[in-house]
Amino acid sequence: MSRWKELPAELHPQIRQLVVRLRRLKDRSGLSTRQLAVKTGYSARSWHRYLNGLSLPPGEAVEAMARVCGDDPVRLLVLHEVSAEHWAQEPPDTDAPDTTPATPARQPFGHFQRALITVGTVALVLSVSTSVLLAVRLGEARAELADRRAAVAAAPVTVSESMVPVVYTCRLEEHEGRWYAGLSRTTDAVLAYTYVGPEVAEAQCLLRRAGFPPGDIDGVFGPKTQRAVQRIQERDGLVVDGVVGPHTWKALREEPRG
Repeated sequence: MSRWKELPAELHPQIRQLVVRLRRLKDRSGLSTRQLAVKTGYSARSWHRYLNGLSLPPGEAVEAMARVCGDDPVRLLVLHEVSAEHWAQEPPDTDAPDTTPATPARQPFGHFQRALITVGTVALVLSVSTSVLLAVRLGEARAELADRRAAVAAAPVTVSESMVPVVYTCRLEEHEGRWYAGLSRTTDAVLAYTYVGPEVAEAQCLLRRAGFPPGDIDGVFGPKTQRAVQRIQERDGLVVDGVVGPHTWKALREEPRG
């Protein structure tokens, strides 16, 4: 098990809880920081800062770590959303003295060349790993979409064997000051990149109604849907993480009539 540094004393309890859970995931997986970087697409230096409370990891990094370590990402993403709000209000002081041993000021030229070669190799590995991660996520999304085909009996169009996404119909209506599209009435389901299903289609309908087109209403949380979510979060002063959580649902449901 890793011997972790003590977290900054000024770290908010919610942020501390998120970091501790990420540390436990890493310990349980048995992965080194460098191996975690290769598998998630985020650098070892970034994970060093995330796991020591010096930087708040983005939602995509939290989701990637959960999937790599075999944990449910939904609970971590909810905790991340709450942590991001506290981080935005009171970011911890990261200017504290660094206790990491300093690198010698003068090194042989040959060592410098080897370091450059190592950096280039690591960059290439990370680039390839990122491509593989994206391919894996796409495969997972398609597989999950196939599973949903049997569960969603009321879907207007079924999925063909070629994995063509479902096409949903928006049936917008306002009830007691909240908007619904007839696909889901959730107000707290957490949706993130590569998620699929009627809840995603519901969010897509409400994004389109609010003036932030997410592309096709296909129930697939892809890049266009993520950008649309980030735009409405930015407009309403929310944490811009591209993840639909309770606060983003509130913005979508209570969007004033245009």
